[in-house]
Amino acid sequence: MKIALAQINPTVGDVAGNAAKAAAAIERAASAGVELVVFGELCITGYPPRDLLIRPSFIEACERAVRELATRCRKTAALVGFPRRSGASAGRTLENAAALLAGGDLAGVHVKTLLPTYDVFDETRYFHPGPAPRPVTVAGRKVGVSICEDLWDRPALGRALYEDDPVGHLRDAGAEIIVNMSASPFQAGKVAVREDLVRRQARRAGAPIVYVNQVGGNDELIFDGFSMAVDARGDVLARARGFEEDLVVADTAGPPARVEPIGDDLAQLAAALRLGLRDYVAKCGFRSVVLGLSGGADSAVVAVLAADALGAENVLALSMPSRYSSPHSLSDARRLASGLGVELVEIRIGPLHEAYEKLFAEALPANRPATADENIQARIRGNLIMAFSNALGHLPLATGNKSELATGYCTLYGDMNGGLSVIGDVPKTMVYALARHLNEEAGKDRIPESVLTKPPSAELRPDQTDQDTLPPYDVLDAILERYVERERSVEEIAREGFDTDLVRRVARMVAAAEYKRRQAAPALKVTARAFGSGRRMPVACRLNLP
Repeated sequence: MKIALAQINPTVGDVAGNAAKAAAAIERAASAGVELVVFGELCITGYPPRDLLIRPSFIEACERAVRELATRCRKTAALVGFPRRSGASAGRTLENAAALLAGGDLAGVHVKTLLPTYDVFDETRYFHPGPAPRPVTVAGRKVGVSICEDLWDRPALGRALYEDDPVGHLRDAGAEIIVNMSASPFQAGKVAVREDLVRRQARRAGAPIVYVNQVGGNDELIFDGFSMAVDARGDVLARARGFEEDLVVADTAGPPARVEPIGDDLAQLAAALRLGLRDYVAKCGFRSVVLGLSGGADSAVVAVLAADALGAENVLALSMPSRYSSPHSLSDARRLASGLGVELVEIRIGPLHEAYEKLFAEALPANRPATADENIQARIRGNLIMAFSNALGHLPLATGNKSELATGYCTLYGDMNGGLSVIGDVPKTMVYALARHLNEEAGKDRIPESVLTKPPSAELRPDQTDQDTLPPYDVLDAILERYVERERSVEEIAREGFDTDLVRRVARMVAAAEYKRRQAAPALKVTARAFGSGRRMPVACRLNLP
């Protein structure tokens, strides 16, 4: 069967715009003589639509768009993802559905069976699950339709979430081809896991599988694409590009078509962050960004990613040295900005800092903690970034990393200021690896080597380094990966060879910083467990650690 994999980048809520993208893809597919064009999950709404689904007028607009698309499907059939009113009880009156459009009409509807309620997913809040799936007939072939989670088996998920087996139902019902319409967010290492899943399920079903994924950034989620078709042996017949829109035609009975490369993990990470940043800026109605450029690795990586994603002409960098800033920090910021071609504005914050110090001396106790004086420097810088944002219409970018956000080694209303946290889900050790990849990718040191070799420092007091407060980053990140991403206990982590007191200290820092993270900018999600919508911890709590 000749099938088009329509990998589009929808904008959440833009029903008319998303339908227009679908219509254009249907026209291209029809011109290529395909029998079926397949789109991703909820392509009409964009994923995840969240509480837009509560609005009746929004659902009505989606249903109208699907009926209009049906009139365009006279030469070729299409499977289009949309929310449908189900009439079910218990408050969940919608279904996560796929419309089969053929012969100029709505020829059938398939409903998602397995509704995920883990990590960033909350589908049972809105949807009612569908019955065991049955194949539909398209161009004389029995096509089994599944939606995203319906394809994921227990080994791939690493846990037994469901008793039902949609792929098994479709196999037993005689499906000759299985289609999966997906919106699977990116995370490091997931592309290979997902492809292994598709290939394994094809072998288990004894049928080719066509998997179509959404692409693009929506809020903190990034969708990588890499749609694919595999034959019944699990051999890849076609693979779409990653991190961009694409339309690939595959013949499930023919030789391999276009198979795009996947790339290594760091290449995927860089591409994901660029896409997430570019789409967040554009879909929020901005064209340009402003960020603080300190001369450190974090802000350097964010500056490079922003210049790549948006164009150097759309990036404004502010260098805001204080009396504690080292000369090389300013010179490194200048070198990086010059090499990237971004505008750099230098503002010495000494006079503002002195004014605050004078006020503090008059209004605050003499024995106040040193952090009050240190953090005001970060807050001065945060205020300046916001002032430039207000004055020039730039989206402000926060440049902190995941290790800092995890432990609270960041200043609320200071360096945490921003409309988007670009690397807020990238641990510090990974920031350095990403920085070196960006240099290798360009074939030159866009990020000066001195930035990557000097000890990391907030430079808020004389001779300060991060390791005055934090464990070495390689140790800290190893503990955080186990504690945050894998939910290991202090005792379990200690049994792996880490000092028990240190692990307990890190865990307490993570808990104590929850109130900061609750007020942080959205961070682009690239790990298995990010701080954000997928990790919902209480702020006011007492955590009794073992």
